[in-house]
Amino acid sequence: MSKTYRLILFGVLCMLFSNVVVRGEEKIFVESPLFDSLREGERGAILMVHFGTTHDDTRVRTLDALNHAVGAAFPGIELCEAYSSRIVCKRLRDRGIDKLSPMEAMDKLRAEGVTHLLIVPSQVIYGLEMKALEQEVEQRRGDFREIRLTTPLLFYEKDYRELIDRVLVPLAKDRDTAYLLVGHGTYDSSTAQYAMLDHFLMDRGLSQIIVGCIEGYPYYDQALRRLRATGLRRVCLMPLMMVAGEHAKHDISDEWATALRDEGYEVTVDARGLGELPEVQELVVERARFFAHYRRLLIGEKKKIYEKTGVKLSAEDE
Repeated sequence: MSKTYRLILFGVLCMLFSNVVVRGEEKIFVESPLFDSLREGERGAILMVHFGTTHDDTRVRTLDALNHAVGAAFPGIELCEAYSSRIVCKRLRDRGIDKLSPMEAMDKLRAEGVTHLLIVPSQVIYGLEMKALEQEVEQRRGDFREIRLTTPLLFYEKDYRELIDRVLVPLAKDRDTAYLLVGHGTYDSSTAQYAMLDHFLMDRGLSQIIVGCIEGYPYYDQALRRLRATGLRRVCLMPLMMVAGEHAKHDISDEWATALRDEGYEVTVDARGLGELPEVQELVVERARFFAHYRRLLIGEKKKIYEKTGVKLSAEDE
């Protein structure tokens, strides 16, 4: 097949897939507005999916704030909320507060006539909660004409750079203070994403900003070694979590702070969850806007284009 013919065929396939665009690190998306061209009988909605919290004060400052920010970016589009933690849902139900699970929320929206659904999770990394949500979405995909699920806060390399530049660097203003970001962590391979953020920070020369996890690598001991290497004696503990709930109030403010003070450090705690920060809320809004306008090409679609044209659409297929 000649190069000219392959390019012509590639152009035809691109037309079939609407406008192929490139975002970030050569990830291919198709321009395909989800809500802009709804026809008669079609209805769009946004489903915010949070892990959840039993702390009312925290919920108002984080999850409610995220819901409001995303809702304000999509006037005229219904916004619904779900909690993915069944434990949190049960504890709230015992207090007379009902929160829907993602499956319950999708069933409710379908029964109300929603045909096009954008699901916006507030997860920090692509971990067990995101994988579980993906499975639930697949079980309900046939109930809607289209469902799109956005990525978590940290997914592409660009996301790490944006979090560092727009959130972490402005927060870590005092060069005489070390900033220890404490994530939840996980015991499977997903915990590598925390180490990736830590490596990004070191690569940027931001050695005074350190990442540690409560459950999973990098553990407290690894973070402590990084902290000692800075030579700094003042430490600010900050949760690397959307919601500063139980972990922030107990594990971080109590256990980690006490352990560091026992090591001779002067410790302060900034107990705000990431979801409280306007800069993080804006990142979530930007993600929602992008996925409402662009659909990611599935790997099978990209393989089909390569089979027909020999043109590789992105580096991620290597």
